[in-house]
Amino acid sequence: MYKNIVLAYDGSNSGQKALLDCKELAQWNQAQLSLVAVMPSNTSFVAMEGAMYNPEMEAQESAKFQAVLADGLRRLEDAGYKASAQLLVGDAVQEIARYARKVDADLIVVGHKHLDSWAARWWRGSISAALIEHAPCSVLCVITP
Repeated sequence: MYKNIVLAYDGSNSGQKALLDCKELAQWNQAQLSLVAVMPSNTSFVAMEGAMYNPEMEAQESAKFQAVLADGLRRLEDAGYKASAQLLVGDAVQEIARYARKVDADLIVVGHKHLDSWAARWWRGSISAALIEHAPCSVLCVITP
């Protein structure tokens, strides 16, 4: 059924659970796996009015996201799966949906953690919920408590 799966991975507990569930799906369907992480664009690093762009900060963030990708890729390879990994830059929802279109994915797997308070849900928003609205294919949200 699913032959091309994109896993949006951020290294969080919900992301790690999604990684585990993704492995099971891939084995069942012998699917191709693509692991992606999304780093905010350099304009997101300018947090305050009048702040200067800092290339060192961007390099540190890039290294952090590359490490998350390497960790996810290692976990998949340790379990005997082949996967590609790609660091995307920009808005998470837009970039994941764009990448899924590019590779002709038929499933996106993303972790999701329910937030307790309405304020936390409002402030943080939900990448998984927004992704459902923008994805070109099915989205599997793996829920963690």
